[in-house]
Amino acid sequence: MGVTLATLQSNHEGVLVDAIHEALGTHQGIVINAGAYTHTSVAIRDALLGVKIPAVEVHLSNIYQRESFRHHSYIAPVVIGQISGFGADSYKLGLRAIVNYLQKL
Repeated sequence: MGVTLATLQSNHEGVLVDAIHEALGTHQGIVINAGAYTHTSVAIRDALLGVKIPAVEVHLSNIYQRESFRHHSYIAPVVIGQISGFGADSYKLGLRAIVNYLQKL
Protein backbone atom coordinates (compact mmCIF):
# COMPACT_ATOMS: atom_id res chain seq x y z
CA MET A 1 0.00 0.00 0.00
CA GLY A 2 3.02 2.25 0.08
CA VAL A 3 2.65 3.30 3.72
CA THR A 4 4.87 3.20 6.76
CA LEU A 5 3.38 1.67 9.89
CA ALA A 6 4.06 2.02 13.58
CA THR A 7 2.49 -0.51 15.91
CA LEU A 8 1.77 -0.62 19.62
CA GLN A 9 0.11 -3.18 21.87
CA SER A 10 -0.67 -2.45 25.48
CA ASN A 11 -3.11 -3.66 28.09
CA HIS A 12 -2.88 -0.29 29.86
CA GLU A 13 -5.42 2.39 29.04
CA GLY A 14 -3.07 5.27 29.82
CA VAL A 15 -0.41 3.93 27.47
CA LEU A 16 -2.99 3.84 24.67
CA VAL A 17 -4.16 7.38 25.45
CA ASP A 18 -0.55 8.61 25.46
CA ALA A 19 0.13 6.91 22.12
CA ILE A 20 -2.92 8.56 20.56
CA HIS A 21 -1.75 11.97 21.80
CA GLU A 22 1.80 11.31 20.55
CA ALA A 23 0.43 10.47 17.08
CA LEU A 24 -0.51 14.12 16.58
CA GLY A 25 1.88 15.65 14.05
CA THR A 26 3.51 12.27 13.41
CA HIS A 27 0.87 9.96 11.94
CA GLN A 28 -1.86 10.58 9.39
CA GLY A 29 -4.23 7.84 10.53
CA ILE A 30 -4.95 5.40 13.32
CA VAL A 31 -6.23 1.83 13.23
CA ILE A 32 -7.29 0.92 16.74
CA ASN A 33 -8.46 -2.24 18.42
CA ALA A 34 -9.20 -1.02 21.92
CA GLY A 35 -10.45 -4.43 23.04
CA ALA A 36 -12.63 -4.22 26.13
CA TYR A 37 -11.76 -0.51 26.45
CA THR A 38 -14.05 -0.01 23.44
CA HIS A 39 -17.00 -0.49 25.77
CA THR A 40 -15.66 1.38 28.80
CA SER A 41 -13.09 4.05 27.95
CA VAL A 42 -14.18 7.64 27.72
CA ALA A 43 -10.46 8.50 27.94
CA ILE A 44 -9.59 6.72 24.67
CA ARG A 45 -12.67 8.23 23.02
CA ASP A 46 -11.67 11.72 24.15
CA ALA A 47 -8.06 11.21 23.01
CA LEU A 48 -9.21 10.18 19.52
CA LEU A 49 -11.60 13.11 19.38
CA GLY A 50 -8.95 15.53 20.62
CA VAL A 51 -6.22 14.71 18.11
CA LYS A 52 -8.60 14.83 15.12
CA ILE A 53 -6.60 12.14 13.29
CA PRO A 54 -8.81 9.94 11.12
CA ALA A 55 -9.18 6.54 12.79
CA VAL A 56 -10.76 3.16 12.11
CA GLU A 57 -11.98 0.94 14.93
CA VAL A 58 -11.31 -2.77 14.43
CA HIS A 59 -12.25 -5.94 16.30
CA LEU A 60 -11.27 -9.52 15.61
CA SER A 61 -14.69 -10.84 16.61
CA ASN A 62 -18.10 -9.53 15.61
CA ILE A 63 -18.91 -7.55 18.75
CA TYR A 64 -22.62 -7.55 17.81
CA GLN A 65 -22.75 -11.34 18.07
CA ARG A 66 -21.36 -11.26 21.58
CA GLU A 67 -22.77 -10.19 24.94
CA SER A 68 -25.08 -7.19 24.81
CA PHE A 69 -22.71 -4.97 26.80
CA ARG A 70 -20.21 -5.32 23.93
CA HIS A 71 -22.68 -3.86 21.44
CA HIS A 72 -21.95 -0.32 22.63
CA SER A 73 -18.73 1.38 21.53
CA TYR A 74 -17.60 4.67 23.01
CA ILE A 75 -15.15 4.90 20.12
CA ALA A 76 -17.51 4.41 17.15
CA PRO A 77 -18.97 7.95 17.19
CA VAL A 78 -15.52 9.56 16.84
CA VAL A 79 -13.94 7.34 14.15
CA ILE A 80 -14.57 7.24 10.41
CA GLY A 81 -15.66 3.60 10.50
CA GLN A 82 -15.72 0.27 12.27
CA ILE A 83 -14.70 -3.22 11.10
CA SER A 84 -15.41 -6.35 13.11
CA GLY A 85 -15.67 -10.08 12.77
CA PHE A 86 -12.95 -10.95 10.28
CA GLY A 87 -10.30 -12.24 12.68
CA ALA A 88 -6.78 -11.04 11.91
CA ASP A 89 -8.04 -9.81 8.52
CA SER A 90 -9.87 -7.05 10.44
CA TYR A 91 -6.50 -5.30 10.78
CA LYS A 92 -5.80 -5.57 7.04
CA LEU A 93 -9.29 -4.30 6.22
CA GLY A 94 -8.89 -1.44 8.72
CA LEU A 95 -5.55 -0.48 7.20
CA ARG A 96 -7.00 -0.60 3.69
CA ALA A 97 -9.91 1.57 4.84
CA ILE A 98 -7.75 4.25 6.45
CA VAL A 99 -5.33 4.35 3.50
CA ASN A 100 -8.22 4.68 1.01
CA TYR A 101 -9.77 7.42 3.15
CA LEU A 102 -6.52 9.38 3.38
CA GLN A 103 -5.82 9.08 -0.35
CA LYS A 104 -9.14 10.78 -1.06
CA LEU A 105 -8.31 13.84 1.07
